[in-house]
Amino acid sequence: MNIVISQSMYFPWKGYLELISLADIFVIYDDVQFSKGSYTNRVQIKSPNGKQSWLTIPMQGLKFGQKINEIFLKNITAWSTRHLQQLEQAYKSTKYFPEMMEVVKSVLTNDSTNLSDISHKSTIALLEYFGLNDKLNILNACDLGIKGESSQRVFDIVNKLGGTAYITGHGASKYLDHHLFDSHNIEVRYMDYTLESYPQQHGSFIPYVSALDLVANCGKNGKRYIQSESIYWKNFKYET
Repeated sequence: MNIVISQSMYFPWKGYLELISLADIFVIYDDVQFSKGSYTNRVQIKSPNGKQSWLTIPMQGLKFGQKINEIFLKNITAWSTRHLQQLEQAYKSTKYFPEMMEVVKSVLTNDSTNLSDISHKSTIALLEYFGLNDKLNILNACDLGIKGESSQRVFDIVNKLGGTAYITGHGASKYLDHHLFDSHNIEVRYMDYTLESYPQQHGSFIPYVSALDLVANCGKNGKRYIQSESIYWKNFKYET
């Protein structure tokens, strides 16, 4: 039983979809403090000049220590229109531009007023587009009744859900208590991103952009590029 626990991301990059695709259970971890500079409310796209530009969700009345699922959005009409214009400028010449815009428009509606909600919806829309959520069980950490923080809380969630493996991104290597998991026969595994290139417009390939880029350039055939696997923590090369 593979468990993935992660904060929501706004139209995340391909690697985030690869992480979730390895899960049997995906736990949305949005009852934790919002981190300024994270990808919860912003993501990069590739501009016609070959460089990266940001799609950023403006937040309303953000306070220090506020949890992701407590943050509300500024008027969605204004900034969503701007995002659609940025995406049109960047991808209007791609083969699957209409499909990509349909995915975006299905998310950018006035029904969403909360940051966690719209970021989660954007991820689900991408998973559905590529057919990656058919057997995926999605839960909210806040519904599990498990308190605590950091490594101990992550372990408690995985243990409660009957996980035999916890798969995570590289950032967890800085705080995770690997031996706690090992002592309960739960494997900690880190993503081993291949960063495989796919047909992409506007110059040299850039992997760290929204998966909307994959949709626009490759359509549903882009699923074949979502293939990274995970590696046992003892074989993982830690970031410095």
